[in-house]
Amino acid sequence: MIATILPGGSNFHAVLYNERKVAKGIARLIEMKNFGILEDIDTFGKPTPEELRSYLQTYSARNGRIRQTQFHLAISCKGHEMTEEELLDFAHAYLDEMGYGQDGQPLLVYAHRDTDNNHIHIVTSRVAPDGSKINDSQERIRSQKAIDKILNQDARKKCEKDMEKAKGYSYTSMAQFKALLSSLGYESYVKEGTLYIKRQGTVQMKVPVSEIEESFSERRRDRKRQRETKAILLKYRDINSDIKGLKSDLKKNFGIDLVFFGRKDKPYGYIIIDHHNRQVLHGGHVLKLELLLDFATPEERLDRIDAFIDSVLAANPKATTFDINEKLRRSHAYIKRGVLHCGDESRSLNPLIADTILSNDRISRIESFEPVTEAELDRLCHIYKVERKDLVSLQSERKQHTLDAVSRFRALFDNQALGYKELKSAIREAGFQIHRTESGDVLAVNFNDKIIIDLKAEGFDLSRLDYKPRNKQKRQTREPKARQSQPKKPGIRPLQDAGGGASDANREWEVGNKQKYDDIDDGSSLKL
Repeated sequence: MIATILPGGSNFHAVLYNERKVAKGIARLIEMKNFGILEDIDTFGKPTPEELRSYLQTYSARNGRIRQTQFHLAISCKGHEMTEEELLDFAHAYLDEMGYGQDGQPLLVYAHRDTDNNHIHIVTSRVAPDGSKINDSQERIRSQKAIDKILNQDARKKCEKDMEKAKGYSYTSMAQFKALLSSLGYESYVKEGTLYIKRQGTVQMKVPVSEIEESFSERRRDRKRQRETKAILLKYRDINSDIKGLKSDLKKNFGIDLVFFGRKDKPYGYIIIDHHNRQVLHGGHVLKLELLLDFATPEERLDRIDAFIDSVLAANPKATTFDINEKLRRSHAYIKRGVLHCGDESRSLNPLIADTILSNDRISRIESFEPVTEAELDRLCHIYKVERKDLVSLQSERKQHTLDAVSRFRALFDNQALGYKELKSAIREAGFQIHRTESGDVLAVNFNDKIIIDLKAEGFDLSRLDYKPRNKQKRQTREPKARQSQPKKPGIRPLQDAGGGASDANREWEVGNKQKYDDIDDGSSLKL
C-alpha cells in the first residue's frame, strides 16, 4: 500500500486534472461529501468541474493565511489486491489519522483505471471546518505511520523480514548489499562499523557491518548469466531513449533493478539487482556504463563505428579484420566479409574499405609464412592472389622454427634409402606440398605450420624429386606348341570344318540351307 502526497496549490487544479480523466473514461467520481447543494444532483444536475473547484476555493477562503490550500493524495495498492470499495474504506481511515476526516470537511474521491495498479485520488482542503489549518508538520513521516497503523503493519518487523530476504541474495560487497536494500525501498549508510537502515525517514534497524560481511558470497561469476544479462541490457537500451524507460522495462519484464551511483544526470557506476535469480552483479563487469547509457539510434551507432574503422586504417594502413575487431570489442561490434555487425543491425562497409581490409588479410597471411627469398614471395602472392608484392615485407633471415623445418627436410633428402615414391610420401606425411613455378623454382609449402622453403636457394638436390622409372626386363615369349592331330575314333566321322566360327555367315549348311525355322527345330530336314 502506498500513499503519495501530491503537490498543493491555491486554485485546486487537481479537480480539473481528475475531471479530465473522467471525461476520457479512465476515471470516475466515487464519492463527494460536504459540497452543499452541489450534491443534490436530482435537483441541480451534475456539477461541472468549475463549480467543484469554485466551491473548494470559497470554502478555503475562510483562512486567508494559508497559501497552499489544496490537499491532493493518491493511494494505490499492488495490482488488484484491493477493490475500489476497499481502497475507499482505507482512505477514510487514513484521512482520520491525518486530520482530514472531520465532520463538514469537503471531500472528492476519484477511482482511476489507467494503470495496472488499482488506485484512487483524493482532493480536499487544508483548511478545517472551523477555519483552522490542519496540521501538516512532518506530514510524510506521519503518513507512513498512519499506513502502518491501519494495515496493522509493524515497520520494524517488515524491515527484519526484508533483511532476511536480502541475505538470501548473492552479493560480494557492502556497496552491492546497500544497492539491494535500495531496490527494496530502504535507505542505508555505514557509521562506526554499523549499518543503519532507514525507511520513510526513520531508522528501522541497526546491523553490525561484520554481520553483513559474513554473508558475502565467494562464488565465482556466473559467466553464462552475465552474458544473458548483457544481451538483455543491450536490447532494451536500443528500444529506449533514456534511463527511466530502460529501468521500467527491465523491472517489468525481467525483475531487474538498476541502482546508479553519483549524480542523477551523470552517474559514475551502477549495480544490477536480479530479483528472479537473487543475484547482485557489478554493472561494469556485465556492460560498461558508457555503453549502457549510449541511447543513440542503431543508424547513429553504425555511423560512429564506420568513422572509427576509417581512423584505425588511417593510423595503420595494414590493419586486418582481426586487428579492427579487437578494437571493436568494446563497442560490441565486429566486421566479417565486408559487413559491419552491431547487435541486431548490420551494414555493408564502403567497398573501398572492404577491399582494403580483405587485401590486408591476405598480406597478413603471406607475412605469417615469413618469406625470405623472392621466389617464396612470388609463390605466396600467387597463391593468395596479391598483386602488390611491394606491400609485403620480406624477412632478412629465417626464424628458428623454419630452420628446424629445413633441417628435418634435409634429413629426408639425405636418406638415400628412400626412393622417389618413398620420398614423396615422407614429404606429404611431414605436412608439405611441392610447388614448381614456370621459372623453374621448386618450393616446399606447409600451410598448417605457415612454413615455405625455397629448395633451390637452400641447395637441395632437386634431382631427387625427378621421376626415374626402373628398367623392365623383356618378357620371354614362349614357342607355340605344335598342333597335334586327334586320333580318329572308330565309327565316328569327324565334322567338316567350313572355316568359320559359330557366327560365320556360311553356316547355313548345318541346317540344310533352309529358311523355315520350325522345320529346322523339329529335325525333319537334317541330313546325316
